[in-house]
Amino acid sequence: MAAYEMSVSIVTQYLQEQSNPDQANFVFAYTITIKNTGTVSAQVISRHWIITDAKNHIEEVKGLGVVGHQPFLAPGQSFEYTSGSSLTTPQGSMKGSYFCVAEDGHRFEVAIPEFVLSIPRTLH
Repeated sequence: MAAYEMSVSIVTQYLQEQSNPDQANFVFAYTITIKNTGTVSAQVISRHWIITDAKNHIEEVKGLGVVGHQPFLAPGQSFEYTSGSSLTTPQGSMKGSYFCVAEDGHRFEVAIPEFVLSIPRTLH
């Protein structure tokens, strides 16, 4: 039986040199690895992000591909990319989904688990 599955792992980083806290601009990078954990080759067609800051302001981003690519992944293959987001607060979160099409034409969505964007705590 065909399995249509992708795993998503995320690593985040606060970009202090690109941020300007005095102007409420906090910039974060995130590196995502998408791995085809199913049994059928599939292509990542589009993404849908829900970005929430600490004031509960929500921004939705939809678009084709990821960083200009629509990776086609055979079972076991993965695709890694780094992108970024800026918030007006020092903390926030992101979650979303990828829309994929398998080589047999089956369409499916892959949930992107919610992850936190936060400036590192400083100790005095």
